[in-house]
Amino acid sequence: MFREMRRHKQLLNAEETAAVLYKGTSGVLALSGEDGYPYAVPISYVFDGDKLYFHCAQSGHKLDAIRHCPKASFCVIDQDQIVPEEYTSYFRSVIAFGTIRELENDGEKRAAIEKLARKYAPDDTAEGLDAAIRRGWAPLCMLEMTIDHMTGKEAIELVKAKEAKN
Repeated sequence: MFREMRRHKQLLNAEETAAVLYKGTSGVLALSGEDGYPYAVPISYVFDGDKLYFHCAQSGHKLDAIRHCPKASFCVIDQDQIVPEEYTSYFRSVIAFGTIRELENDGEKRAAIEKLARKYAPDDTAEGLDAAIRRGWAPLCMLEMTIDHMTGKEAIELVKAKEAKN
């Protein structure tokens, strides 16, 4: 169903792939947009080790696209060091494929926004976190992406550097 990565040597293992998703603060969500055009949008997210969560407005292009076709891909770039003298970049990235659903149940929605809030405001108090969530609750839409397939990849130069250390 999903293609195997051509350059197997550059494949990140499951632990390294998850680390990229935990560390990242934003990525690009790609959806099937209107009239067959792809719709890719930068977005903040949280990864809980199993699923990805996003927040959005209760209406708009993103939500319309998801309601039309819930299949999506999400890409996070962890490193992108340009090396002009080699005409390349030393990169590390992850791409996940899955299905997105809008969280309708208040309990699920609350759990998801708490994960997102803890990621972006880790030093806030429980009271501060709760107050922020209550302020933004009415217009809040939370999305959950169930991951069907995920790969991480890094530049061959980074692979060689790791091999040289060992």
